[in-house]
Amino acid sequence: MTVMVENVKVEEGERPKIETFDDILPYVGEAGRYQWFLFIVLLPFTFVYAFLYFTQFFITLLPNEHWCTVPELERWNLTDEEKIAISIPTASTEELKQEGATSFSRCNMYNVNYTEIIEKGIRKADPSWPIKSCQNGWTFNHTMIPYRSIAVELEWVCDHAFLSSAAQSAFFVGSMLGGLIFGYIADHYGRIPALVACNAVGFIASVGTAFCDSFWSFCLARLVVGSSFDNCFNVLFIIVIEYVGPKYRTLVANMSFGLYFAAAASLLPWIAYWISNWRILSMVTACPMVVAFIGPWIVPESARWYITSGRIDKAIEMLKKFAKVNGKEVKQEIFDEFEKSCRMSNEKDQSHNQYTVLHLFKLPRLSRITIMLIVYWLLMVWVFDGHVWNMKLLDPDVFMSFSLASLTELPAAVLLALFLDRWGRRWMGFASMFLCGVFSFVALSTPAGSPTVAMAIIARLGVNVAANIGFQYAAEMLPTVVRAQGVSLIHIIGYVAHILGPYIIYLADIDAALPLIALGLLSFIHSFLTLGLPETLNQELPETLQEGNDFGKEQSFWWIPCISSSKMLKKSYRKKKGLSNPAFTDSVQKIDCTRL
Repeated sequence: MTVMVENVKVEEGERPKIETFDDILPYVGEAGRYQWFLFIVLLPFTFVYAFLYFTQFFITLLPNEHWCTVPELERWNLTDEEKIAISIPTASTEELKQEGATSFSRCNMYNVNYTEIIEKGIRKADPSWPIKSCQNGWTFNHTMIPYRSIAVELEWVCDHAFLSSAAQSAFFVGSMLGGLIFGYIADHYGRIPALVACNAVGFIASVGTAFCDSFWSFCLARLVVGSSFDNCFNVLFIIVIEYVGPKYRTLVANMSFGLYFAAAASLLPWIAYWISNWRILSMVTACPMVVAFIGPWIVPESARWYITSGRIDKAIEMLKKFAKVNGKEVKQEIFDEFEKSCRMSNEKDQSHNQYTVLHLFKLPRLSRITIMLIVYWLLMVWVFDGHVWNMKLLDPDVFMSFSLASLTELPAAVLLALFLDRWGRRWMGFASMFLCGVFSFVALSTPAGSPTVAMAIIARLGVNVAANIGFQYAAEMLPTVVRAQGVSLIHIIGYVAHILGPYIIYLADIDAALPLIALGLLSFIHSFLTLGLPETLNQELPETLQEGNDFGKEQSFWWIPCISSSKMLKKSYRKKKGLSNPAFTDSVQKIDCTRL
């Protein structure tokens, strides 16, 4: 429940009334030693999150240069160039349009007697020779990618090129299932059991991935690994955020993700390059998950979960521990008042159980906002994944380009920490995705190679900013009574975009420019869609369905918080000092943290 802070008389003077979890945090410490400890503990779990998300990119990498293997030529002392010259036809017009295309065909060979030709001293093919598809597998040039991925071993090329994306889709199908399974565990047994179980499943399945030797076994392993994605990190992330004071949450939320995720994602390509073995890589990237096994001894359970589960005494016990570590002296009357408020809040919350996610679609304006939030998240995820997978088409040095693109998470986090609570979510979301669209199209007009990659990296920075904004936008805008279910719906539907994301690179089979054109257009659509949503900065969060339906009606379309505040934009503003990020004020208490 979100309330205005009001001063009330108590026996020893005047102090703010303690009605919410955030009201008691200043007494036990908002950003003390315990919060810094939790901030550090978040590090390995952020690495897990990044590794689970991106490892499959590197264990399915394919060199651009591959051609049909001709067994008859193996007994002759020929270089690769000589083998290609005598056995592989030049690329067709359609093949040359593809991104990363080579001058020779990657899927066809000449249908001739090579032994007879070699014995005649012929070393260059006659274009009039008959052509057939590859019959004996493929040979790969590993100059740029110095290891054989599973895609190379199982030859997912030409007619089977879609199998890499199909395996990635299996990963996100698993994420949908995992969201339901581990969400149930988190709701009924606690956040820490869910965190341990989720990471344990991810660890076992990641190690199991290393022993896969077929497409179907690989898909099954990645589906199970995918079930731990999101939950492996977000459970702890929300626990950390809810124990931090409101005025520090924007900083902690963005800087923790920006610092740790940027470090993990930019380091991963070099781990893959150094190991140069996809099986070992799968096992090595599973190692950070081992930390979860000691989680119950180093990570506190969610006090808010204790409260909503009726175990208020355990929540107060946890808060007393925080106060002790942070060096705070808290009077018992503070905890007594908080306990009383929690019991009253729980009684009130019982009336919320009658609402389902379907109620979001029963009022016209609330229904429109919900649908726009769903489309917002879908487009953002689609563009983000599209830029990730398109990176392998833009530059043969995929390790360097991927690492540089991942580092954009850090400036994105810094920008958000500095400006999100000044400019607001709506206009900053618009600007970031508009920037992404502009540089996606600029990349088309730049020379191939480093200039194109640089433009794509700037576009990636834009979508990174929008993605981080999207994490909290829905939590701020949906009414309390259905907020948890609404955010869950949006994120589960978002997995559809994750499934579609890898396939955007196949537009290059039609024309090399199409992937960036598609990403640019989707970015522009997303940016203008954002302007159709209300601003949530400094606004009182809606609690009832009717408040959700009326939210933002008083706002001017052109209102930019850091420029103009002259017009009353909502009936009441949040007055509490420092409460600059309402997403984590009420939403952390109400939202199932495993669904964020």
